[in-house]
Amino acid sequence: MSSYGSFLSSEQFQCSICLDVFNNPSSTPCGHSFCVACINQYWDKAKVCQCPLCKRTFQKRPDLQINRTLREITEQFRSISVGGGGGGGPVREKKAGRVREGAMSDALFSELTKKLPRPQANTPLTSEEPGEPIASTPQVTTPMASSVPNQSPISVVGGIGGPPPAPSLLSQPSGRRRFTVSGAASSHHIPICQIHQRGILIFCRTDGECICPNCEAEEHCGHDTVTVEAAWMDKQAQLKETEQHIQEMITQRLRKIEEIRTSVADLGLAVERETAGSVCMFSELVAAIERSQAELIDAMEVKRSASQQLADSMIRQLELEVEDLKQRESALAKLSASDDHIHGIKNFPGVCSPLPDKDWSNVSLAFDLGTSAIYKSLAAQVEKFQERLRSVTETGFIATPLEASPTRPLPRMRRVQEYAVDVTLDCNTAHPRLILSDDMKSVRCGERHQLLPDNMERFDRVVCVLGREAITSGRHYWEVLVGGKTDWDLGVARQSINRKGKIEVTPSNGYWFLSLRDKNKYAFRTEPSTDVHLNLRPNKIGIFVDFDRGQVSFYNVDCKIHIYTFNDTFTECIFPFFSPCTNKSGKNDGPLIITPVDKAD
Repeated sequence: MSSYGSFLSSEQFQCSICLDVFNNPSSTPCGHSFCVACINQYWDKAKVCQCPLCKRTFQKRPDLQINRTLREITEQFRSISVGGGGGGGPVREKKAGRVREGAMSDALFSELTKKLPRPQANTPLTSEEPGEPIASTPQVTTPMASSVPNQSPISVVGGIGGPPPAPSLLSQPSGRRRFTVSGAASSHHIPICQIHQRGILIFCRTDGECICPNCEAEEHCGHDTVTVEAAWMDKQAQLKETEQHIQEMITQRLRKIEEIRTSVADLGLAVERETAGSVCMFSELVAAIERSQAELIDAMEVKRSASQQLADSMIRQLELEVEDLKQRESALAKLSASDDHIHGIKNFPGVCSPLPDKDWSNVSLAFDLGTSAIYKSLAAQVEKFQERLRSVTETGFIATPLEASPTRPLPRMRRVQEYAVDVTLDCNTAHPRLILSDDMKSVRCGERHQLLPDNMERFDRVVCVLGREAITSGRHYWEVLVGGKTDWDLGVARQSINRKGKIEVTPSNGYWFLSLRDKNKYAFRTEPSTDVHLNLRPNKIGIFVDFDRGQVSFYNVDCKIHIYTFNDTFTECIFPFFSPCTNKSGKNDGPLIITPVDKAD
């Protein structure tokens, strides 16, 4: 016994409930051991199942089983304490409040090494009690260790009951390992095998399971096994590789997100460029067709008028000749019927004077309308358009942005700009919420009403204002900057319109204007309202009025595109009409600005 230098302590086999040596000991899931009768009686009286030592609470009452290994060790201890087995009675001494009883026999030590678990090689041994140093000298081995492959020397560490709250059962001097009854002598909480009630310290690589030493000996014999710590070290290396791979994947996907966003932005620019280019290209073709159509109509009208005049002249001449011939025919008939020979001789020269000698057989009215030159010119422009269209089909609109491209202004747009007039706002007609600039060139809607005289000319419900210049005849053109606004109305209104209360804005009530609502909904106030879809949002609107022909036309000044034309009859003078609409809590706060017309544009 002196070779082990160990002493048994009765406290390690003592139930903390009855304070007696274990009787049919059972271990709770938290690793503490009690007499099975004591712990069941303790829980029967309690409202919740709680460990008497560590106070851990269990949601469901554990199904306790007798810890057979601990019971056998307890019986061995009880037989030694009573019978002094191993040669020598029990020895008692008091030291620091602990009772140490008789030396453990060789037979008991051998029995303990068989009953208690065997940790894997390289498993560090730690101190059970605070402040006690970790054993660093070679471990104690038994002959049993050599019979199991890949097994380290046998030890009780982590074997019986989980984390150690109780004192040590077997104390070894420096250089020897320590054994505990209640679990592994470690600072870690090692999980317990539910089958063998031993610490799970081994990882089976073959089956990919964490097992206890008994599981290894019974079900995993010959498998590739390592300590859980060694397996975790391998897994950590794999985790680092996986983490690095994940970071690379994240980086790749973030780059792809940025690439897609850049592509979307580029696509937006391409759409704008394509839209602007196509609008200008087709607008030029449409303008050329409209111009040729107008020239054709004018040319044919001129030809028809000239042909009509010529035909009238020829018909008149022929009618005169027919009348003269009929008179001669009548004179000849009378003369030939006369019996007065002298009368006949005297009048014969007058009746038989030379007849009209004009040959009308080859005379006809020409049907040449004189339009071939116009068609040839249009054909040349269409051919030019087709060439440009083929070029666009191959390369797209990629040469330069529309703003920098030297596009030729539409003749129609250029013609209406020649009728530019100076338009100013009439403050006497402005709604009280409207704020006009000092030069009477811009208007916006304020937050509240201003104190203004309520004269007959002023609008009191609709936030609008009229221009000061009346239009009574001729052609007039002005431009209004509308960029940045979400709502507005522009056009003309006749002098006799109703300016008080609710207004029905239709041509029959004297309003002809274009409206914008919600930033992208354009409409003309006809009956019913006419929606219009504009590919390019106008920044500046041009308004052209031909009073004599009863026309009000609207243009996208920036793209030089005709938008729409009202055709009506004006029976009284009309005025320019402006409405910036309400400011919508600042979203539509921008002004309508009457800008100078650049005739050279």
